[in-house]
Amino acid sequence: MLLTIKQVLTADELAKIQALIGSAAWEAGRETAGAQAAELKNNEQLAHESDSMRAIRQIVLQALDRHPTFFSATLPKRVFPPRVNRYQGTSNSFGAHVDNSIRFSPVSGQKIRTDISCTLFLADPSTYDGGELLIHDPQGARAIKLDAGDAIVYPGTTVHEVAPVTRGARLACFFWIESMVRDTTQRQMLFELDQTIQGLRNAHGDNPHSVALTGTYHNLLRMWADV
Repeated sequence: MLLTIKQVLTADELAKIQALIGSAAWEAGRETAGAQAAELKNNEQLAHESDSMRAIRQIVLQALDRHPTFFSATLPKRVFPPRVNRYQGTSNSFGAHVDNSIRFSPVSGQKIRTDISCTLFLADPSTYDGGELLIHDPQGARAIKLDAGDAIVYPGTTVHEVAPVTRGARLACFFWIESMVRDTTQRQMLFELDQTIQGLRNAHGDNPHSVALTGTYHNLLRMWADV
């Protein structure tokens, strides 16, 4: 499932993150890439254990925790500690690749299965040219470039890349989610069912039909979830 999630960050949170980025130190992104990706990864990242990155990580995780669409779409079991990257100048692209299937959290030491990838955009798209997230599928590449504060979630199995930035700087937060529901199709069915239930409740309030559908949702989740 490829899904845009609007306004993950508030304007105030976005301003705080941008201020923290303004005073932060950067390092070569390829230092944290796998063997194959390191050959293709040409960007910069905030040092993972810097004070700025710790503060940004806390803001982002708190924003994710309160966002109902993010929870409904991903059903998170574990979230890899968010990182921030920058594409500009000569460090401006990331070639086509697939994310590693397992990541080791530098914070908890846990192994995290990368069921879902997420990019949370941090720069106004008018401030840079290029930098689209290109997500490949059998119909071709989809170009994603969102407003600051918006996020895109997509299967971790997807081949994707970041197009070269030719003006300005592309800033984004990126991380992975291990879902309670491993299967992509099952997870999408649950999301669509949950959104249908919420729509019915908003339009008509609770009634026997919405209660029955809610029961079906939770019975399916009970059947498929690994907690």
